[in-house]
Amino acid sequence: MAVNLLYHQSTFRLEDELRQIEIAKTDPRQFAPLYKKYHEAIFRYIYKRVDEEESAYDITSCVFVKAISNLPKYEFRGVPFSSWLFRIAKSELYQSFRDNKAKRTVSIDSVSIAQIIDDLNEDYSEEQRLKLMQILPQLKEQQLQLIEMRFFEKRSFREIGEIIGMTENNAKVKTFRALVKLKELFNRTKA
Repeated sequence: MAVNLLYHQSTFRLEDELRQIEIAKTDPRQFAPLYKKYHEAIFRYIYKRVDEEESAYDITSCVFVKAISNLPKYEFRGVPFSSWLFRIAKSELYQSFRDNKAKRTVSIDSVSIAQIIDDLNEDYSEEQRLKLMQILPQLKEQQLQLIEMRFFEKRSFREIGEIIGMTENNAKVKTFRALVKLKELFNRTKA
């Protein structure tokens, strides 16, 4: 599995980021480097789920307004600052879905689909890809979110747990259960 270095940072980078956060806590104008570092990733995360550029920009703005407003409450937990931002983004997305009765979108690429099909012990084919696309929406919201973060966004279980608000071990267990459910649906469904 490929690792996204933005989320899997060295101790030095985490400490450097923490120093930047502490500076921004005392002077909000110093939040700009953090904003520049994470804006695009947060925007992409939201855009993949709403599939509407204007809404994605609006929600992204809300995320950063909340982040800067709540920065004094931020506590370092050994994971990148992005985990905290993605948790805010998740909350803002769900609020947007509730407010607008918006339909959630899942952005999927072929590499991730192939990996999931491989984890389901199936051979990858166009027929299998279509079948998987048909059953993904049948998963519960949290199951789909776990599958997305693990396979499409290549997040560690630790970061998944931090974003969702559970332990790393619980994130592993729930992701495994989501895969079991996906396999069950996959084996029951005709392409």
